[in-house]
Amino acid sequence: MMINSTQVSYFTFSAYFDTRIFKYLYFLIILTFYILIICSNVLLIAVICMNRSLHEPMYLFLCSLFVNELYGSTGLFPFLLVQILSDVHTVSAPLCFLQIFCLYSYGGVEFLTLAIMSYDRYLAICYPLHYHTRMTYNKIAVLTALIWLYPFLINTLFIAGLTVPLQLCSNIINKVYCDNYYVVKLACSDTTVNNIFGLSHLFTVILGLIIVILYSYMRILTVCFSGSKQTRQKAVSTCTPHLASLINFFCGAFFEMVQSRFNMKYLPNMLRIFLSLYWLICQPLLNPLLYGLKMSKIRIICRSLLFGGKM
Repeated sequence: MMINSTQVSYFTFSAYFDTRIFKYLYFLIILTFYILIICSNVLLIAVICMNRSLHEPMYLFLCSLFVNELYGSTGLFPFLLVQILSDVHTVSAPLCFLQIFCLYSYGGVEFLTLAIMSYDRYLAICYPLHYHTRMTYNKIAVLTALIWLYPFLINTLFIAGLTVPLQLCSNIINKVYCDNYYVVKLACSDTTVNNIFGLSHLFTVILGLIIVILYSYMRILTVCFSGSKQTRQKAVSTCTPHLASLINFFCGAFFEMVQSRFNMKYLPNMLRIFLSLYWLICQPLLNPLLYGLKMSKIRIICRSLLFGGKM
C-alpha cells in the first residue's frame, strides 16, 4: 500500500540482529569509542583555542575539523547506543530525517574542510613568502563560513524539498541508522529529480573538490622534487596527517557507496554493519590521533597540559 512520507510515524531498522548478552559488550565498545572521540577532539580544540601560537590558518582549519567530528559523532553515537540496548529498533520519522541531515552535513563539512586544507598546504609549500598575504584572516573567515554554511543549506533544501515529500511503499530501512539513499529506495513516487540532483551535485561540487585536492598535491610534489631537503621535510611533516585523513575519508566513502549500490548480502551481517559505520567512527577517532601525534606543536602543548612541564 502506498503511504505518504508525511504520514509515516516511524522507520524500522532491519539490519540489527539479536545479539542477546553480547549487546552489552557492543554497547561498551561503542560507548568507549564515543568517549575517546569526545575527549580527544575537545582536548585539541582547547589546545588550539587557548594557545595564540597556534592561531595560524592550518590550525584554525584543524579546529573546524575537530568541531565537525564532535558534531557528526553526536548525530550518530547517542542514537546508536539507544538502538543497541533496545529490543525494538525503530525511530520516529522526524528524528530519522534529523539524523540524515546531521550525518550528511557532517560529511559535507568534512570533505570541504579537507579540500580547503589541501589548498592551504599548497599555498604554504609552493608560495611560502606570500603565504600570509594570500591566506589572510578575512579569507580564513570566508572559507570557514563556506565550509559550514554550504552543506547545511544544500542538505536542508535536499532533504526538506526532495526526500520528505516522497511517497513511500515501506518504512523498513536495511541499515542501523537513517540514510537518505535508503529512504529514497522506499519511494513509490518518481525519484528522477532526486537522482538528477544527486548526479549534478556529484559531477560539479564533489568532482570539483577532488580536482582541487589532486591539483594541490600535484603542485606540492613538483615543488618537493625540485626543492631543497628542508622543503621536502616541511611538506612531509605537514602533509602526512592530512593525506592519511583524506585516504581514510575516501575509504569510508568507498565502503559506504559499495554497500549502498551493490548487493552485499553474502557478507556477514556484522561486517556489513562495520563497513557502513566506518566513515562515521574511524574518521573522528583517527583525526585527533593523526594530528595530535604527527604535528610537533600540538604534540608538545598536549604533553605539557596532560603531564605538566615546560612547553
